[in-house]
Amino acid sequence: MTNFALMNFILDAVVKAVKHIYNTDITSAEINLQETRKEFEGQITVVTFPFTKFSRKGPEQTGTDIGEFIKNEVPQVSAFNVIKGFLNISLSDEYWIDELYSNIATEDFAVFQPNSKKVMVEYSSPNTNKPLHLGHVRNNLLGFSVAEILKAAGYDVVKANLVNDRGIHICKSMLAWQLYGNGETPESAGMKGDHLVGKYYVIFDKEYKKEIEFLKAEGKTEEEAKKHAPLIKQAQILLQKWEAGDSDVIELWKTMNTWVYDGFGKTYKALGVDFDKFYYESNTYLLGKDIVEEGLAKGVFFQKEDGSVWIDLTADGLDEKLVRRSDGTSVYITQDLGTAQLKYDEFGMNESIYVVGNEQDYHFKVLFLILEKLQKSWAKGLYHLSYGMVDLPSGKMKSREGTVVDADDLIAEMEATAKQVTEELGKVNDFSEEDKQELYHTIGMGALKYFLLKVDPKKRLLFDPNESVDFQGHTGPFIQYTHARIKSVLNRATTNGTAVEPTQLATEERDLIVLLSKFPEIIAEAAKGHNPGIVANYVYEIAKSYNKFYHEHSILQAPDEQAKQFRLQLSATSAKVISKGMNLLGIAVPERM
Repeated sequence: MTNFALMNFILDAVVKAVKHIYNTDITSAEINLQETRKEFEGQITVVTFPFTKFSRKGPEQTGTDIGEFIKNEVPQVSAFNVIKGFLNISLSDEYWIDELYSNIATEDFAVFQPNSKKVMVEYSSPNTNKPLHLGHVRNNLLGFSVAEILKAAGYDVVKANLVNDRGIHICKSMLAWQLYGNGETPESAGMKGDHLVGKYYVIFDKEYKKEIEFLKAEGKTEEEAKKHAPLIKQAQILLQKWEAGDSDVIELWKTMNTWVYDGFGKTYKALGVDFDKFYYESNTYLLGKDIVEEGLAKGVFFQKEDGSVWIDLTADGLDEKLVRRSDGTSVYITQDLGTAQLKYDEFGMNESIYVVGNEQDYHFKVLFLILEKLQKSWAKGLYHLSYGMVDLPSGKMKSREGTVVDADDLIAEMEATAKQVTEELGKVNDFSEEDKQELYHTIGMGALKYFLLKVDPKKRLLFDPNESVDFQGHTGPFIQYTHARIKSVLNRATTNGTAVEPTQLATEERDLIVLLSKFPEIIAEAAKGHNPGIVANYVYEIAKSYNKFYHEHSILQAPDEQAKQFRLQLSATSAKVISKGMNLLGIAVPERM
């Protein structure tokens, strides 16, 4: 019986109680159930205020009436208490023991059946002119985890990556490499390809600024200097040649993008994220032109005298939006309209989730509203998973000035921090060198991922690498260590292979089983809210609850064999839920550490 079934179990009992005591028919929809607050006894709470209209008694007496009926009629209910208008129900130890053995400990616990709904989660969406940075790390981890949670909840999930591989920013890196590169390659430089291309993006920016200052010294305004600097003009010519299909430019573009993709691939592997489908802006930037014509024909768009095409969204509290320039070229939203149609045509998904930072909130409001006005049947399924920026204690990221918080550097720093903390605790003295390196990566990435995912995606956060690797805090390593502790206990134990059920539970045992039983509910809630933080914080509560149980009750030295076998089963089940929960966050849990 899962927590969903538990809800129905209590709902049915309340319906029967109201019918029997007050001769009144109610439906389960009229009953408000809540989780019992921690300071009160019980697991499930019934709000009794709505029943006073037909009980003609106060909420406390009404709760007592219903509680007494349920306790007498339902064997699984062991006790109840009433606090004002809240009836707190306690289920018996026998109920929770059966819950552990017949449900939580089984192979199909928290395994959802396919729900016939398809979801696309688009995340990462990097530019091919620089390496991935800390902001991309949050994006990738968030998108991957949301996709894994949706899969666990029964959805058919497609993980997509729309790569921004064209435009003036790409041409800046290409031009700088032509002017200053002297044929340098990732191999000759001993650099990852994305770092090499990013190096030339920074060089362009520095040289461009020098030209601007020179032109300003000659009397030009800031705006004039930016517009007429030779480097930016050369970059614009390069873009025009690319769009015209110039073979030499296309060849250089392909070569440098190949370097970048190789570098991205290594970073994705280190982050532990993957994709089912790649879209490339170089293939999609012309899409959307047909949609502009469709919008004009439907009267959704209008054309100005200069030939530009717009949509008026002022009645919706937005503004007028350009969808095609006067020269017939697309703007960014034109491409997004076409790509949205392409994605639906290819996959026919029920929901399409865009994992993009909150600086693009307005863009997606406009995009989704346009598609609704174009009467796209799938427009209601579009969702922008907006997330806040990540800051470090040293300050905000600045990408074009060469001070970006590089993802690869961050991963290396996390591994180094994990190594330092782990060695100080003396936990790896018997590990081989290879096992040590694997463990440092597992702990470092667990710390990084957990710290970024435990917070609601919408919130801006300050990432402190040292705080994230605290083995005693609200951290990934604390949960990983708890899992390793359980595995150590299980590896040292002998089991007789039979389920030995006790007749009574200690408070810590009962609390842990109650918490474990909520796992399916947690997955469903996280999937609905597109929020990995719900899973992250739940798994932390499991780890805390298990450690409390572990410290209060001996497992291998239990007073009798029955208690020992039961506690081993409870331990094994806790490890299983912790492992699956952490996997939904993309976090590995070590067998030992």
